[in-house]
Amino acid sequence: MILVTGGTGLVGSHLLYELCSSGRLVSVLKRSNSNIANVRKVFSYYTSDPDTLLKNIEWRDASLLDVYSLLDAMEGITEIYHCAAMVSFEAAHQDEMMRTNIEGTANLVNAALEKGIRKFCHVSSISALGRAENGELTNEDTFWKSSPDNSNYSISKYGAEREVWRASEEGLNVVIVNPSLIVGPGNWEQSSPNMFSKGYKGIKFYSSGINGFVDVRDVARLMIRLMESPLSNQRFLLNAENASFRHFFDLIHKGFSKTPSTIKAGKFLSSLAWRADKFRSLLTGSAPLITRETARSAHRISRFSNQKILDAFPGYEFISLEQSVSDTCKLFLKDLQ
Repeated sequence: MILVTGGTGLVGSHLLYELCSSGRLVSVLKRSNSNIANVRKVFSYYTSDPDTLLKNIEWRDASLLDVYSLLDAMEGITEIYHCAAMVSFEAAHQDEMMRTNIEGTANLVNAALEKGIRKFCHVSSISALGRAENGELTNEDTFWKSSPDNSNYSISKYGAEREVWRASEEGLNVVIVNPSLIVGPGNWEQSSPNMFSKGYKGIKFYSSGINGFVDVRDVARLMIRLMESPLSNQRFLLNAENASFRHFFDLIHKGFSKTPSTIKAGKFLSSLAWRADKFRSLLTGSAPLITRETARSAHRISRFSNQKILDAFPGYEFISLEQSVSDTCKLFLKDLQ
């Protein structure tokens, strides 16, 4: 039987849809306060009968920080998809994120080793990869370097990967995926779907940054393919295409019939913006919309290779960024009705 962590998140909920729609029975780890209604919502985007598919899911309460609950939850499990992670670019969340992402992953792989799990898929991130220089494409072998430019989130994902690689050396059969910026529908107030909420309201400013983008459906489908293949103890960068953030938001504005961004936000203006927003958040007690880390990443130029995954699965066609954004905008508008 399959076990999934992070099943209520963007990747996890789409992975559950792909698994359940193919008839698989899945156990899903959840915290006691998890909102499982989000899974039904995602299922409803792709099927008129989400409740039938939801019957394939068994929910199991457990915490990544409680080894004994993980061991109990792994009874009868043969495969694990580890999608759970904390994502934050706020300094106040640094310690909690490090513990959740690194210690939580260590606990999970240790329990998997003890239970003799057949195969383990870990969802990492492009932020756990090194940065290519001289205009080259970042790939799976680009060397990670410690740098003050590394975000706390990227450090936590790199640390989590090290725990997975350590477990592979101890006998756990693993595959790691490193998705670029994931595009798709979900909780419109969290993670990358929140960009569509902001785009719907209209964004006047654009940055000079370039990044990789991939549809969440491709991420879920390729994870399953990797788990069903003989490939093991390798990482695979998942990236449909490289594009500027301006182009990405222009596509969102187009999908919502909004005016494209027209004002370029340079590094100086961005630095003023995150400082002003930090001051606003201190006064209001609300979470900042812009942080030092997100302001930096908006100007970073990074391009990523998808050659390794295409070599592994010849003929696989990624969903284009334009199609991905268009589909997501339509679902966002549907939710407004």
